[in-house]
Amino acid sequence: MDQAGPLASEVTPSPRIAFIGAGRLGQTLARALAGAGLAVVAVASRQAASAQALAARIPGCQAMSAEAAVATADLVFLTVPDDALAAVAQSLAWRADQAVVHCSGASELSVLSAASEAGAQVGGFHPLQIFSDPERALHLLAGSVVAIEAEPPLLDLLQGFALRLAMQPLRLPPGSRVAYHAAAGYAASFMLSLLDEAQQIWARIGLPPEQALQALLPLARGTLQAAESRGLAGALSGPISRGDGGVVTAHLQALSELGGEHASFYRQLALRQLALAAQSGRLDEATLQGLRERLQA
Repeated sequence: MDQAGPLASEVTPSPRIAFIGAGRLGQTLARALAGAGLAVVAVASRQAASAQALAARIPGCQAMSAEAAVATADLVFLTVPDDALAAVAQSLAWRADQAVVHCSGASELSVLSAASEAGAQVGGFHPLQIFSDPERALHLLAGSVVAIEAEPPLLDLLQGFALRLAMQPLRLPPGSRVAYHAAAGYAASFMLSLLDEAQQIWARIGLPPEQALQALLPLARGTLQAAESRGLAGALSGPISRGDGGVVTAHLQALSELGGEHASFYRQLALRQLALAAQSGRLDEATLQGLRERLQA
């Protein structure tokens, strides 16, 4: 990037920022950056009404076409769906004194090759949070991690953005985004799959689904709080943490009688718990082996 450009200048701490994409993530991040005193000057979206609604909530921001937003800004955030990133990047005219940043967790920076070939610096800025409710997400950003991939000076700028949002920057090595994103899913939507499995089992024994969720959510919150204070191995509870093989066998029998994949799913999760049980140091090797044999029988 041209060292005379605004991103390289130490006397320009707030480049003119544009967002292309006004979905839930774009809404949240644009408002958060503006609220932190950064100059969010333009918003573009396929849905003009969405861009106008977001721009109206940010002082000094205007809704405009994607082409006009790129021409106006020093730094452009692409907050469009992953499958559209490459096409959007290829459709726009970038400058050498500009930076282009996507907010995808799974897409590599190569999807922005059209911008880098034009001389722009490219990067990734992926807030590790859920955005199903933008209003709630706006308050959840502080304290969350944001995965950043870029080279200086853009790297330094994005890390500064993270700190201004009270987020914890995590630098991703090149080529790691897909695995990073897949792993993050276990702490996000895959937790819903676990709750759905529990809900299905309770439904099979006659408990209403809404009652199951009300009962299970406080348990899930307690587990997460324990993990935060004691680590994963320290938070482990249940029959495996106690070495209670009889209960494990009873669980497997009951789930097998329900049919389907309930028992096999339980086995997979329980086998992974053995590693945490070993880390906790609460069980001897003979007990761990006994549990392993019950689960693999």
